[in-house]
Parts: sequence; structure tokens; C-alpha cells
Amino acid sequence: MVLRARPGCDEDERTVVRRLSRARKAPQDAVIRARMIELSWSGLRVPAIAVELGCSQKTVRCWLHRFNRSGLQVLDDLGGQGRKRRITEEERSRIISVVKSVPPGWLRWETVGELWAFDESGPSEWTLDSLTAAARATGIEVGRSQVRRILLAEGVRWRRTRSWTRSKDPDFVPKGHGSSTSTPTRSSARR
Repeated sequence: MVLRARPGCDEDERTVVRRLSRARKAPQDAVIRARMIELSWSGLRVPAIAVELGCSQKTVRCWLHRFNRSGLQVLDDLGGQGRKRRITEEERSRIISVVKSVPPGWLRWETVGELWAFDESGPSEWTLDSLTAAARATGIEVGRSQVRRILLAEGVRWRRTRSWTRSKDPDFVPKGHGSSTSTPTRSSARR
């Protein structure tokens, strides 16, 4: 039995297929599928269409059957292909909110002048391991590398920048001038 694409239901469907088969800025897969249908309408059989488009006969048959069953909507790729996300957007937001919160081992000054932390055994700053543990404690099954990917994708910093020149300690004395000027400075003039 000879397989052919069914005739267009109306003039609009035929116009869409013709326009898409000649499109330059449409997705290439959709253009090839529309070309298969148009070549079938022009009278070519499956082997000739496969040679013309450089694909297998099985592919041509598959797309002609789909078009005969469902019409124009089969020209686009089917959505939902591939693996589904394991973590929802809400869980991703919760992981990001953990980064923005204060770590449980972060030291704070009491009113009497002593340091204390909510959980002295907890991390004093967020690391990927501590963020993963905190996410798992809230019920999100996530790995360390996935936490890193989420934070990098969202542009969130989880490391605290180190300030080696400043201290909040009132007894801290900053360094004085440099040690010596025994080496001459470089002149900035051009040679």
C-alpha cells in the first residue's frame, strides 16, 4: 500500500505547510517535516522523499502517519521529552533562601559582650556541604553538585568575601607603614 499525506483540510492548512517548507528562519526539523508533506502532495512516494531530503524511509513514514492522524500540530516537536526535573522551582527557591539566611554557627555579640551562636556545632559560614545538609534537613533531596549548579545558575554567592584589612574588634590596631623603601619605585614615564 502506498503511503501519502492526506490532502489539506482547507486552504489555510495548505498555505501553512507551503510557507513552512520554504521558511529560512523556522526550526529546521519543522521545515523538513513540512517539506515531506509537500513532496507527498506533489506525488512523490516515500523512497523518493527520503532520497530528496537525505533521511530514512522510516522517518518519512513516521511523519506522514503523524500528519495524517493529527494535522499541523505534529510538525512541532512534542513537549515533555527527556527527563523531568527532580527539584521543583519552589525547592530551588528554598535552597537559595537558605544561602541568604545566617548560618547556625555564626558568632554574634551578646549585650554583655560575649560571643554566642544559635548552634555552636553548626557551620559558621555556608559551604556547599553545609548547604546540602541544610537542604536535606528541610526535606529536599539534593546533592552537593546540584546545589552548586543551582546557585551558579541564579548568580548567588554562597562564600563570604574575606576582609583581611578590617576588624570589628575595638582593640585591633591596624598595621603601620610598609617595612622599608629599600627598593626603588618604578617610574611611570614612558621610555
